[in-house]
Amino acid sequence: MAEAPSHVMQRVRSTYQQFSEKEKQIADYIISNPEKIVHSSINQVADDLKVADATVFRFCKRLGFKGYQALKIALASELVSPIKDIHEEIDENDSEMEIMKKVFQANINAIEYTREIQNEKNFQKALTYILGAKQIHFYGNGGSGVAAQDGQHKFMRSGLPSHAYTDTHVQLMAASQLAEEDVALCISHTGANKDLLEVIDVARNTGAKTIGITNYAKSPFSKAVDVCLYTVAPETGYRSEALSSRLAELSILDALYVNYSVKRKNQSQEALAKMRKAIARKRI
Repeated sequence: MAEAPSHVMQRVRSTYQQFSEKEKQIADYIISNPEKIVHSSINQVADDLKVADATVFRFCKRLGFKGYQALKIALASELVSPIKDIHEEIDENDSEMEIMKKVFQANINAIEYTREIQNEKNFQKALTYILGAKQIHFYGNGGSGVAAQDGQHKFMRSGLPSHAYTDTHVQLMAASQLAEEDVALCISHTGANKDLLEVIDVARNTGAKTIGITNYAKSPFSKAVDVCLYTVAPETGYRSEALSSRLAELSILDALYVNYSVKRKNQSQEALAKMRKAIARKRI
């Protein structure tokens, strides 16, 4: 499994709804007392919360850290360069323009924070898989299916045979036809989509490489794929986290596509020229 993001505060917030009651208690403590966490031992935190040290340790592991010390180091680096809170709530009394500005800012934040948490090794590994692929399949359901179709639309321009599948039965059929030289890129905001987990299992049985994009570092999805890339998009009033994550997902796909096109410059230019010539028929 890929290394989890080191962005503590946003990771705590984006995973909050999946926490147990004890985990939410620890999460609330971190959000309210980040400076105290940096200067406290795991024993002190456990005593303050009246929980066992092991409970705090498991919480750190749940977030993707090796332990409490690793979480402290990551949190300390955040406090040195504090970032603007992504939670800019929309109020029903806001004007139309105020709501518009808050929506734009939430989108900007989702993209910026997603960029900040990208793990270089994981991104390079995903790109290496795609560079070595004979074809790439994009899989997603619901809103993630829209992102999967966007992935296909992008990579068609690169000359790499690309396909997007959003129907659950067709996804399994397509995944069964993959080979060792192929890549299956699966997108699931929650990382708990049973249908996509089945697709990943089928794809891996063919020997194909699997790449995941999700918002949750500790999820069945992130454990199932060969390499996982993460988004950060907490939920805000009147707008679910899944909506904000869409732009972050598209940005990751953009970054993979542009990197691929740079590495396969001649192939991409030839494919794009053919595509532009064909599309020119549609213009008056």
